Amino acid sequence: MDNTALIPGQEPSVRMSAVDAGFLYLERKELPLAIGNVFVFAGTIPFAKFVSSMKARLPLLPRYRQKVARPLLDIARPTWQDDPDFDIRRHIFQVELDPPGTEAQLRSLAGRIFSARMDRGKPLWELYAVGGLEHGRSALITKVHHAMADGISGVALMEVTLDDAPKARALPRSTPHRPNPAPRGLRRLFDPVAGAFEQTVQGLVDTQKAFLDLGLSIIQDRHAGVTLQQFVRLLPELAAPPERLPFNRPCGAERRLAWSEFSLADVRAIRAAYGGTLNDIVLAVLTGAIRRYLQCHGETVVRRFCRVMVPVNVRTPDNNHGLGNRVSLLPLALPLEVAGPVDRLRAVVRRTEIMKKAPGAGAIALLGTLTGATPAPLQALLSAVPFVSLPFPPYNVLCTNVPGPPTPRYVCGKRMLSCYPHVPTGYEAGVSLAVESYNGKIYFGLTIDPQAAPEGERMKELLDISFAELAMLARHRRPRAVH
Repeated sequence: MDNTALIPGQEPSVRMSAVDAGFLYLERKELPLAIGNVFVFAGTIPFAKFVSSMKARLPLLPRYRQKVARPLLDIARPTWQDDPDFDIRRHIFQVELDPPGTEAQLRSLAGRIFSARMDRGKPLWELYAVGGLEHGRSALITKVHHAMADGISGVALMEVTLDDAPKARALPRSTPHRPNPAPRGLRRLFDPVAGAFEQTVQGLVDTQKAFLDLGLSIIQDRHAGVTLQQFVRLLPELAAPPERLPFNRPCGAERRLAWSEFSLADVRAIRAAYGGTLNDIVLAVLTGAIRRYLQCHGETVVRRFCRVMVPVNVRTPDNNHGLGNRVSLLPLALPLEVAGPVDRLRAVVRRTEIMKKAPGAGAIALLGTLTGATPAPLQALLSAVPFVSLPFPPYNVLCTNVPGPPTPRYVCGKRMLSCYPHVPTGYEAGVSLAVESYNGKIYFGLTIDPQAAPEGERMKELLDISFAELAMLARHRRPRAVH
């Protein structure tokens, strides 16, 4: 795994993890794999000052000056190597919206940016400083390849880019950057061979440990028997192949964005009234929106489920800000026939609690470990394998939720007003949802493939309705009687 820390002076690990490499191998025009944000600011960000600020922060972001290097014959996984021709002007761009500079124009611009695959010949990140928004505002669009970061590490990158006060932080002095030379001669051949051997041994060790951890968790958990019984009752839902929903069709190359924002005070009111976590509430709101989406398309919701893939952070507390991907995927089959918002939330809470405690969660972690043990040449073959339409999709929708900064952030003294996250979508999943909290609000960012989901932007309106009905019920709920 990549242990790059967002601090100066620490040598980054250069060999990619299996998950990081997988995002490189899987990417194609129908599946552009970048994550990012659209930040909106009060006032205009001075471009030259912003570029200078980012240049001064590069020592905190060593990966930002490294590009991908694939070894000969893909005998090992790719490495990150210093770019000898690094130029920050190839990564930060200035864009001016035409008048009147509406939010719709900003969404359209962001959609075009996230539709394009990134140039593998340079470090895999870009920043767009956008001027000309109405009401005197400006924006930053951040774009980082998923091979570099997941949602959690993406927030850590955001914290380096932004300041927590109008006055910019004091940055440590740094010496001029001298890129490390790429391997040459025999080392260019033997380094990948040594890396492949090391990965094979580490994969075997990790797999053995995952088997032991799974066995110990079942033996030591006093409640494992009860949880296992509950998990078994969910198996018919989980084992059944996901049905195609209206937006589960082959995707194209274009992406469109839509977003919403809600009050964290309403989220707290819902939790106080009905329980659950913020993530449970997000999933219940999403399930309600998809239920309405099916009904709008004349489809039944009776005895139907939505298979949601939920990324789960598996970083240890002492490595919570490293770059790279450290996530597992939690599959949830959420019932679409539940009509009541509160009953729907309770159904989600029940399923997430069982899945997080059940032995099946350890089995999912084991599956991820086995994936990591796959030899690099076999992984690399993914690049050449075309997408094939299956009888049923692997999942219906991806939904990721990460905590962002709880207090205001600034760039060049300009206060950040909004923070709309982006997560990729593609293959046969025409809609994905990213959620991020910031300064008293939660921001929903929809990524839509218009070929697979021509009416996908309607999902924004349905999310708004689904959240509003649950928040209204929580606000008007009578307090419980105290006995």
